[in-house]
Amino acid sequence: MPIRKVKNTTNGQRSMTVLTYEEITTNKPFKGLLRHKHEAAGRNNNGVITVRHRGAGNKIMIRVIDFKQTDKLNIEATVKTVEYDPNRSAFIMLVLYKDGEYRYHLAPEGIKVGDRIITAKRAKARAGNRMQLISIPVGFDIHNVQIDLSGKGQLAKTAGSAAKLTSLDGEYAQVQLPSGEVRFVHKECYASIGRVSNADHSNVTIGKAGRNRHKGQRPEVRGKAMNPNDHPHGGGEGNCPIGLKYPKTPWGLHALGVKTRRRKNSSNRWIVKTRKGKMVAELTEK
Repeated sequence: MPIRKVKNTTNGQRSMTVLTYEEITTNKPFKGLLRHKHEAAGRNNNGVITVRHRGAGNKIMIRVIDFKQTDKLNIEATVKTVEYDPNRSAFIMLVLYKDGEYRYHLAPEGIKVGDRIITAKRAKARAGNRMQLISIPVGFDIHNVQIDLSGKGQLAKTAGSAAKLTSLDGEYAQVQLPSGEVRFVHKECYASIGRVSNADHSNVTIGKAGRNRHKGQRPEVRGKAMNPNDHPHGGGEGNCPIGLKYPKTPWGLHALGVKTRRRKNSSNRWIVKTRKGKMVAELTEK
């Protein structure tokens, strides 16, 4: 999807770019799949801020998206619309199944109104179809990959992302994730064919602070600009160093470049190669 540069009639619009939304076919969502979204502004049930820099923004409705689709096996569906979703970076599509039910799915790249898709154990390897990994040709781009046989799709769901099926080995398939990590996934797990739509999402220039406020993002203040009682980096005379051996979070923990993954994480046994290219031991079946 092309990106359009805004005419610089104001200072804030001088470097701003926006998507042209050529793939979008309607701006009216399907009411039967809308839910009200409770805006908590980053606060938990006790009113304590647990996620900073959130609040205000435009009111939006939740689109109920079917990431699983396995309860509609062998039932063909037709794409009715391709829509914008304010809750995610990717576009979504409204599909109508032959049994008369409407559902929202993630829209893959190149999907058009009128295309027919299906979820089955074995189907044609074309964009939008969903099938088991064992039925997908090696080397194909896939998205919305299921990692639990009874769960929904969890991997490769953001705009422009795609995983790649690299090999089939026994009961498991090797899938290369967008991060570069290669991991084992059971061969009977389902995945959708193609790359997620709206690949130019990451190339958009916000341009001005007000645009982030409309999205519900509040300003982030540097720690060194605060007082010593507000942040470990705070205090000092003017623009001075933080005065520490290493950067810290507001709560005094290590920041920037520190590993946060647990060394004994239960999912380590499924990883073949890490994001940095380090090979991990072979899968040990229990």
